[in-house]
Amino acid sequence: MSQILVECVPNFSEGRDKAILEKITCEIVQTEGAVLLDVDPGPDTNRTVVTFVGNPEAVVEAAFKAIKKASEVIDMRCHKGAHPRFGACDVCPFVPISGITMEECAELARILGKRVGEELSLPVYLYEHAASCEKRRNLAVVREGEYEALSSRIITDEWKPDFGPAKFIPTFGTVAIGAREFLIAYNINLNTSDEAHAKWIASRIREKGYFAKNEDGKFQKDENGNKILIPGLFSNCKAGGWYLSSNDMAQVTMNLTNYKITPVHIVFDKVSELAIERGVRVTGSEIVGLIPRKAMIDAGKYFLRKQGQSEGVPESKIIETAIRSLGLRDIASFVPKEKIIEYSITCDTGKLTSLNVSKFADEVSIDTPAPGGGSVAALCGALSSALSSMVANLTFSKKRFKSVKKEMGEIAPVTQELKDFFLSKVDEDTASFNKLFSCFSLPENNDEERCFKADAIEKATMEATLIPFSVLEKTLEILKLVEILIKKGNPNQLSDSGVAGLTAYASARGAYYNVLINIPGITDEKFKNDILSRSEQILSEIECKCRSIDTYVIEELKKGFTK
Repeated sequence: MSQILVECVPNFSEGRDKAILEKITCEIVQTEGAVLLDVDPGPDTNRTVVTFVGNPEAVVEAAFKAIKKASEVIDMRCHKGAHPRFGACDVCPFVPISGITMEECAELARILGKRVGEELSLPVYLYEHAASCEKRRNLAVVREGEYEALSSRIITDEWKPDFGPAKFIPTFGTVAIGAREFLIAYNINLNTSDEAHAKWIASRIREKGYFAKNEDGKFQKDENGNKILIPGLFSNCKAGGWYLSSNDMAQVTMNLTNYKITPVHIVFDKVSELAIERGVRVTGSEIVGLIPRKAMIDAGKYFLRKQGQSEGVPESKIIETAIRSLGLRDIASFVPKEKIIEYSITCDTGKLTSLNVSKFADEVSIDTPAPGGGSVAALCGALSSALSSMVANLTFSKKRFKSVKKEMGEIAPVTQELKDFFLSKVDEDTASFNKLFSCFSLPENNDEERCFKADAIEKATMEATLIPFSVLEKTLEILKLVEILIKKGNPNQLSDSGVAGLTAYASARGAYYNVLINIPGITDEKFKNDILSRSEQILSEIECKCRSIDTYVIEELKKGFTK
């Protein structure tokens, strides 16, 4: 299941004084729900790029506190540096990582801008996807003239700030807050030390392209005497070529400003083609900084398709396929936990699903009520999904089942998604029970406390009911796939398909039990009636399918078949 995750990359106009930077980043670290990933100071530019992630509310809060602190500890009257700037916190973009849209990130930028303008009385401009008008989308236009021109520019009607006072604040300047796509810094390695090859390839792939030349090496011109510009192959791609002395190799270096439009794997393959044209080869590539999970998943699935393999495999295998196919370990290590942004902030410590089978069984067996039947029911759903994926893949990979290859190729990834869903509910069910149990310990010394406690118990009980209900719903999806697999799947795996049906039924029935046991603790009659009615309807359909699956599997197995 995709978590809601936002990245924020504020740039502060200080790159030399560590004490000042620590005061700013401390505000981020101390914000619950925000995780500081990187602090990259530049002494020459006198600028520091800070990267942190978290849920939307936490990221907005951390950004606000960091901007506030920057306004207190940075004095723009003393600032000099090579990088364009017009404020103590020069820019503060929000970047959608997972479970959130660009427009939602743009709204976060507006929320933050409004807070900074109203609570700190600082001028704020919105840019890129959060821009209030088209001419303010481009940061370079918004920042034109930089800090030195701000005093005369900010008081004009044309450049009145989007939030905050339309006046020059010498110590702070102003801040540009916006929303943009994730930028992937990506380098592709060549088996040569001649950077001319890398520069030639870069000129072909970058968005701005290159000027055409004739056989004599002179620029070609049009009828008006202007150089002829040949557009590059990829939009959202800035690229160049250089020599990497530490590894004695040439690299095509690039920034991919929208990997959803210009994916890493497509660029890699095209650079590999262009390299061969130049008589050189790609040996691998490297990610500078972090990369979103989706970019790696897309790459892994792309290469699996090229290999004629099923995409319906565990995520770890998809990621490993991407790493190997892109050659991401060519000149440095690539550890998914460190390089994939979602993985870098996820902690598996304490998760039931991180335990081995023996330890999970031990955890269930001891004298604590959780993990209990709800978590076990969810685990049964995960096992049913895993078996279904196995059958689909063992059918997909066999030539004699060519007629159903496409269908099996579509089923396998769905079963993997369902497997991951059920696994997430193993921990969520136990967490919801523990949360409910803790509510019973709340104080009730007066009417206000008693009312608060009753409300907390009601909400926690509803949550503890909705989790097994969601398991019940998803079990029906698995059984619909099992119905296909028992008839179209590899007959050598018919018993496996049958067991997938049985474990799905155990999951459904167990989830239903856990819905029923929670219902009496809920006072909302509409909620209770709706959940019961929908649960019974779903369970009735599940029982019908399970009987049909069981009958079919037993009859076919008794007939026997030729392997």
